[in-house]
Amino acid sequence: MLKIALLTNFNIHEKANAALAVADKLAKEDCEILVAAFHKEKLQSTGRSRDDFHYLPLESIYTEADILIVLGGDGTILDVARRAAHKGTPVLGINLGRLGFMAELELSELDELHRLFTGEYELEYRSMLRVELLNAAGEMKSFCYALNDAVISNGSVSRIVDLELLEGEELVTTYRADGLIIATPTGSTAYSMSAGGSLVDPRVPCICVTPICPHSFIARPLIFPDGSRLKIKNVCAREKNLYLTVDGRMNFELYRNQSVLVSKSTLKTVLVRFKQSGFYQKLRQKMNDSES
Repeated sequence: MLKIALLTNFNIHEKANAALAVADKLAKEDCEILVAAFHKEKLQSTGRSRDDFHYLPLESIYTEADILIVLGGDGTILDVARRAAHKGTPVLGINLGRLGFMAELELSELDELHRLFTGEYELEYRSMLRVELLNAAGEMKSFCYALNDAVISNGSVSRIVDLELLEGEELVTTYRADGLIIATPTGSTAYSMSAGGSLVDPRVPCICVTPICPHSFIARPLIFPDGSRLKIKNVCAREKNLYLTVDGRMNFELYRNQSVLVSKSTLKTVLVRFKQSGFYQKLRQKMNDSES
């Protein structure tokens, strides 16, 4: 019997209804439906709880579930994907956002869920980054993982900053820009794309570096082999500290002469894929949808 988790924000009416629609489909199959325990009171008080919901602590869901179904936008899927990567649990995204590059299904396609039980699906492995925050002496202060990107900037204040980029011990260049984006191929369709970075097929083993509004005619996006160890040093003399933001969710202060070390992680995100359409077809579809 498959253990399938439903992950969404049940406090939002539309998302709760979408999750219940998914539960209706799953209830016809041989599976156990897992829901985070902190949603139990809310679901019971609104009459949305079901007898076939098995409530578990959120940490237990990530260790117990065979498949994680996430209902939301790319940000929600990113958050779940980072947690799931430690165990390698497959993630199936159902798009409730705008673009939904990482989602496999739209809400109108829930009949496809039966494939989870017939084995008519493939698993797609996405590379991730290990992002380390180093002090001025080069010692690691903390680290985390990114599926999309790590962004170094001045935060909410739009001021030009100075950053050194090194590959290994070799200086690549010094940027004067609003910031710098270090992205996976998955993240190339996110903030990096908006900043003018290259779109990269997720199958390409690389790390993308894109300056944000560079104060130079010659500063261009760069593509590095995924075996690279990229160090970005804060050499900005005008600001006390900059900010490192990972996947748009985790934030760290980056003081003068501190660095960020970015390298390929041993973890991978595993996505459930039903459709035969490839990256380029999805790219065309999502771009056309965003312009309509």
